[in-house]
Amino acid sequence: MDPSSPATTRFGRFRAALSESPPLLWAFVYFFCLLSGYYVLRPVREAMAASSDVQAVFPPAMIEFFAVRGLALKDFTLQVLFTCTFIIMLLLQPAYGWLVSRYPRRVFLPAVYGFFIGTLLLFYVLFDSGMPGRGMAFFLWIAVFNLFAVAVFWSFMADVFSNAEARKFYGYIGAAGTVGAILGPVLTRTFVERIGIANLMLVSAGFLVVCVVCQLRLRLWAVAREQERRATSGETPMGGEVLAGLKLIAREPLLRWLASLVVMGVGVGTLLYNEQAAIVRKFYTDPAASTAYYAGIDMAVNALTLFIQLLVTRWLLRSFGVGPALLIPGGAIILGYSLLAASPLPMMVAIVQVVTRASEFSLTKPARETIYTRVDREWRYKAGAAIDTVIYRGGDLSFVWLHKFVSAFGSSAVFGVGLLAASAFTFSGWKLLREERKLPSERDAASGQRGSSRADAAV
Repeated sequence: MDPSSPATTRFGRFRAALSESPPLLWAFVYFFCLLSGYYVLRPVREAMAASSDVQAVFPPAMIEFFAVRGLALKDFTLQVLFTCTFIIMLLLQPAYGWLVSRYPRRVFLPAVYGFFIGTLLLFYVLFDSGMPGRGMAFFLWIAVFNLFAVAVFWSFMADVFSNAEARKFYGYIGAAGTVGAILGPVLTRTFVERIGIANLMLVSAGFLVVCVVCQLRLRLWAVAREQERRATSGETPMGGEVLAGLKLIAREPLLRWLASLVVMGVGVGTLLYNEQAAIVRKFYTDPAASTAYYAGIDMAVNALTLFIQLLVTRWLLRSFGVGPALLIPGGAIILGYSLLAASPLPMMVAIVQVVTRASEFSLTKPARETIYTRVDREWRYKAGAAIDTVIYRGGDLSFVWLHKFVSAFGSSAVFGVGLLAASAFTFSGWKLLREERKLPSERDAASGQRGSSRADAAV
């Protein structure tokens, strides 16, 4: 291969980045294993949500409760699942706030992942025995796992890397996660019909064990950076109120627009998700077959995500900051929904979903997380987690019921509403960008100078 070829040059830049920043390799492995473990299981969740076997999804007592009242639970599968997910998030948010307030980073980070590893072993037993209601339990669990585990990861990365390093390295870290997100469904698609769904739980648990090892290694660099910047140490309990995250979101404009961006992004995805679930329920009746189908969709999304991360994300963040990464996805989604509103073809639905999810993972998410490197720890661990859990699932809940109502008027009506949500998503990104520009520079933050009321409020 020509040493001056683009592929060689990109690989050389990556090797130079690893030499420049030793923690980058551990962050790379951490996110790779985290998303590998999640995406091994994600197709199982999708298959359970789209399953026509109501006994596998819901507990018998719940089915009977609805039947007595003249309601067929299978007609409200997603609505019930998303409502229960939101309720669980409301209950867990204070528990998480208590954990990060009362215990230092070295305790609560492994504790979060240890909980997920332990429950995966329990799900192995549930799926292996074919226990009724396992689908609902797993759907709720993986929603909590995805949001809390990933939120904790990015909050931790903001402890390890500075804002300048985030712009240079988050593209690489995101790409590592995408490679893991590609590997996960490949493993599932290849082995699910051979080893069964239950054994996938053990595969995922193995990936999470590696994540804990990476946490222990990266903690050393987090401590060193905090000492260098004379910042508050994450090795001591954070303190503060249990519900401080939600209060910060209500009070601070930047966090409010971050929350709005997340809700509208969830909205466009949820509307598409519901349309796709109806298609799968009609054409795929076998759980293993529908699991394989969703694995194929995930592979397409993650292949596009990796392409953008390797060729676009790092360059955009370093050259232009977070602005283009926040605004470009909105424009793409508006175009996609405009096409769907005019011609709601099944293939177009799949294409727009791939573009929507890929742009979120490759551009919007790294841009949002880069902003967190310039604020205090309470914003990252409490407000950030609240946005990624309660606010996120609140958006899910709102749009899943909205879809139930609007779908009665046909697919074009659903995509018309989606077009409005996509426009609101883009507007939220623009307002967030204006607030982000008011944050103090990293040099000011390091010297203890707070150039805005936002930073003062977060101390």
